[in-house]
Amino acid sequence: MAAEVVAGPRVEQLTGLQAIPVEYVRPKEELTSIVDVFEEEKKVDGPQIPIIDLKDMDSEDPVARLRVMEEMKKASMDWGVMHIVNHGVDRDLIDQVRSVGKAFFDLPIEQKELYANDQKSGKIDGYGSKLANNESGQLEWEDYFFHLIFPEHKRNMSIWPKEPSDYIEVTQEYARQLRRLVSKVLTLLSLGLGVKEERLEKEFGGMEEFLLQMKINYYPKCPQPDLALGVEAHTDVSALTFILTNMVPGLQVYYEDKWVTAKSVPDSFVVHIGDSLEILSNGKYRSILHRGLVNKEKVRISWAVFCEPPKDEVVLKPLPELVSEAEPPRFTPRTFSQHVRQKLFKKAQEALNQSS
Repeated sequence: MAAEVVAGPRVEQLTGLQAIPVEYVRPKEELTSIVDVFEEEKKVDGPQIPIIDLKDMDSEDPVARLRVMEEMKKASMDWGVMHIVNHGVDRDLIDQVRSVGKAFFDLPIEQKELYANDQKSGKIDGYGSKLANNESGQLEWEDYFFHLIFPEHKRNMSIWPKEPSDYIEVTQEYARQLRRLVSKVLTLLSLGLGVKEERLEKEFGGMEEFLLQMKINYYPKCPQPDLALGVEAHTDVSALTFILTNMVPGLQVYYEDKWVTAKSVPDSFVVHIGDSLEILSNGKYRSILHRGLVNKEKVRISWAVFCEPPKDEVVLKPLPELVSEAEPPRFTPRTFSQHVRQKLFKKAQEALNQSS
């Protein structure tokens, strides 16, 4: 298990303050776009993240199946993010996932620290908070718990919480059901690109190697939500990301030069296209910029499952069928590890430029 030494206070320990520490205050140019998330969620005008109904995904009617595929294709090309409903993951199980995740974060800090990660040494699994980036010193208003949930043979069970007592059982079943859904979504997305239905799953490593990493994001109440962010603007490095929430709004996506707030859609997942899939699709599917807002009234919890190719065994590059003279490759080949390093280097350089 990771070390029990804590580098600094957890965000939940700061909630009683009148003013947030300066390292959580966003840069001036960012503050102008931070809004009241509850007011934003009420808005009905302007663009809205598309909702894709998967109930006909396995229909015997080919026209119905084609309609689902076309809707998902359009959402992936235009937005890079969607709500999916009638997805087949058991509702009671989803309620249990929410329950055990909240119960873990309701534990005393001392108990959670038994599962603390050690980011400086590269041990990212476990309970943590974001470390300051050396160049910017910027922090996000968030604590989290991170661990791999699929495939089973790659799990590190020593880091899975022993409390609440049903955490392991519930999360294992959630991983199994979600993994089946991931395959179905990849099938639709493959067909949307005009390639064989199993193509994307195979390119990402298949059932044995494609990784599902779960990050339970815990956003405590924030005394000054107009100054902070739960998660700063970014695109996901994953192939796909599946997000479940406790129905407290916070997610925003950058669409047509403005921030659009995701509605809390009952019995849905938010699904993001990640960088890895954008690369394979040669930019046809979009990895969209997104961020997380916080508020002073309600704790927000989200369960993000990042579906990632193995770090070094798979080379990410545009599928040959999608490359032509008219559409040359938009991305150079790289492994997942190389892509992550490139993004981190670019971010560090940008922070350095801003501070100089």
